Amino acid sequence: MIRPGQYVRDLLQGSPGTSVTAHGWVRTRRDSKGVHFVQLSDGSSFQDLQVVIAEGAIEPELLRRVTTGACVRVEGELVDSPARGQKVELKARAVHVFGAADPASYPLQKKGHSFEYLREIAHLRPRSTTFGAVFRVRHALSFAIHRFFEERGFMYVHTPIITASDCEGAGALFGVTTLDLANLPRTPEGAVDYGEDFFGKRAYLTVSGQLEGEIFASAFTNVYTFGPTFRAENSNTPRHLAEFWMVEPEMSFCDLEGDMDLAEEFLKYILQYVLDHCRADLEFFDKRIDPGVLGTLELVADSSFERITYTEAVRLLERANRSWEFPVRWGADLQSEHERYLTEETFGKPVIVTDYPKEIKAFYMRANDDGRTVRAMDVLAPRIGEIIGGSQREERHDVLTARIQEQGLPLDAYWWYLELRKFGSAPHAGFGLGLERMLMYVTGMKNIRDVIPFARTPGHAEF
Repeated sequence: MIRPGQYVRDLLQGSPGTSVTAHGWVRTRRDSKGVHFVQLSDGSSFQDLQVVIAEGAIEPELLRRVTTGACVRVEGELVDSPARGQKVELKARAVHVFGAADPASYPLQKKGHSFEYLREIAHLRPRSTTFGAVFRVRHALSFAIHRFFEERGFMYVHTPIITASDCEGAGALFGVTTLDLANLPRTPEGAVDYGEDFFGKRAYLTVSGQLEGEIFASAFTNVYTFGPTFRAENSNTPRHLAEFWMVEPEMSFCDLEGDMDLAEEFLKYILQYVLDHCRADLEFFDKRIDPGVLGTLELVADSSFERITYTEAVRLLERANRSWEFPVRWGADLQSEHERYLTEETFGKPVIVTDYPKEIKAFYMRANDDGRTVRAMDVLAPRIGEIIGGSQREERHDVLTARIQEQGLPLDAYWWYLELRKFGSAPHAGFGLGLERMLMYVTGMKNIRDVIPFARTPGHAEF
């Protein structure tokens, strides 16, 4: 196996005169008089390792198999590189081909490919320059998220994928069943008899780990979940997936102010980590995908976030000399155009908007004394709008019961959630961040299907 010190990223920092062995996949091969140049990648860095094969160094038949897409091992010596932008290159003395690739049919040719085409070959697109960078950043973001919470004493909780409750109350749920759909059992009234199903009741893929996270926060104080979530929304847009990853911390003894403080600290931390550890990848995105994205990330990482109420935000938007696509009025949710105006033109930095009307927010958010708003908060960032959504949770049993009933949700589905408010209830708060939305922000990629390894969208579940 490849060990630390043997990855391409390590070999690129090696000293001339060192004998090394490199493994990877051939990105490109270029032949010149008396010498062959091979760009080798193992995915560990944005920069490839240039392998120089002198004429006659390996057998002609073996050399013919070293083509774009082939998987190889190269033994040789690191030497000073005359090429611009690289310190060393590998002078080959032996090559082994693990797996050949027919250059005529290999789908990833040197010419550029559209992102739409690359989605059709998602089993190969991680080898491309753009998607190699995307998934290195995805890894770095994921690691930074775990590191952030570990440094602050949070417990990582694995919440269930299969659930019987709808966290958001939106109803866009994937059902889970073992019933024979061609021969469904029926009750005497003619309805589907879910008592005959595997769980003895209706079950779904989770839309959020928040509610279960609150259970653990009521025992371990500070926890977070980080896992896949599912929404059965028939939305064929560049911003929607049916399966995506969510980060959701829950904190006991925390109010809305503490929630906002942690969200701001969290966002700055993970952005700074990526800026520090994925610089070459981000420079590529800034140059080729979304000019200005690097400067935006640096701005957010260094900013002190503005904090305003929803009512103040509506007032600012109403005073703006703009013709909005979505009219601004108190009681309507803010749209991306409104959020970007606030962050990019009004304040020139991230903005946290708080205290939204209760009618447009979820049942679990703590009601304010005015009877009109809830202790919700959204973190808005330049160039994208909402990036984090959260709230102080409703810890009062009677108020929560009333809110569930107001939204027409079944109380029996939330019996355990309500019991948390009966036995040692504590003030608590939390927020959620979608990893894929965050990746779109960091990389500048315009379609959410291009920041997840295998996209699940309406009519599409390949790979």
